[in-house]
Amino acid sequence: MDNNRTLVTSFVLVGFTADPSLRMVFFVLFLVSYTLTLTGNISLMALIYLDSHLHTPMYFFVGSLSFLDVWYSSVYTPRILSDCMSKKNAMSLPGCAAQLFFSAGFACSECFLMAAMAYDRYVAICNPLLYTTAMPRKLCIQLVVGSYVAGFANAIAHTGNTFRLHFCGNNVINHYFCDAPPLVKIACDDTRVYEFLMVTFVGCTVLPSTILILGSYTGIMAAIIRIRSTAGRRKAFSTCSAHLISVSLFYGSILLMYSRPSSMHTPDWDKLNSLFYTVFNPLVNPLIYSLRNKDVKAAFKKVLKRLITSK
Repeated sequence: MDNNRTLVTSFVLVGFTADPSLRMVFFVLFLVSYTLTLTGNISLMALIYLDSHLHTPMYFFVGSLSFLDVWYSSVYTPRILSDCMSKKNAMSLPGCAAQLFFSAGFACSECFLMAAMAYDRYVAICNPLLYTTAMPRKLCIQLVVGSYVAGFANAIAHTGNTFRLHFCGNNVINHYFCDAPPLVKIACDDTRVYEFLMVTFVGCTVLPSTILILGSYTGIMAAIIRIRSTAGRRKAFSTCSAHLISVSLFYGSILLMYSRPSSMHTPDWDKLNSLFYTVFNPLVNPLIYSLRNKDVKAAFKKVLKRLITSK
């Protein structure tokens, strides 16, 4: 690298638009979205904690997912809200690195947590009589803690690999947060080795968890097919349908974003695609796991009745 080049010490996030009136619209939309995300996930965690009928491995994982989504959405949305009200949208290099680190950490942790939830559904459907024995509380805690450890270990490698690149001259990131693809576009190094390593890191996260999820659902489908009654098959499928929808939304958007070379990335497409796993997914997860769930509905009515009668 040319030693005469001046390395940048801060970045400017372009965001969604420079139009002040549209920025206010985006501010309101993201504020409402963030409020609903926090309300939905915290309410679901509280409901699982308060109702003893939800003290099962399945809802332990659902509550853990809600806890993760609260922090995950908080990596992005407060910054988006701040930028909607600011004219400069500047972010220091350490701040950018921190956002990328937590973004990668929570995203990778969610990948592993989704895999743990798929295994939980496999045990529940394929070995229902041994479910409680096969999924003790200690194992559930170990799977959740392991998801965080593996996720943030990957984030350390991913962030370190990204910020070994040199950024000089152009410091404008055409995105609404510090993410790897837009950072690569403004790097002044040869990024071919970096891109290979990034795909390797993503593969080390996505591939094992995807194999576990596909293996679990292969076993689940085989078990459902063996059920003779239509009502039994419907009931068995309903217990894993919420997780299947959540996995499809999250993994689909992640793979579309990070499995393509940097030459195929366009700013508008990257922003739209990123919204699915940074904002939309944490918002809809509580709805996915509660709207079609009889146990959650019953628990909500019970807690609501308890609150009303206590007054």
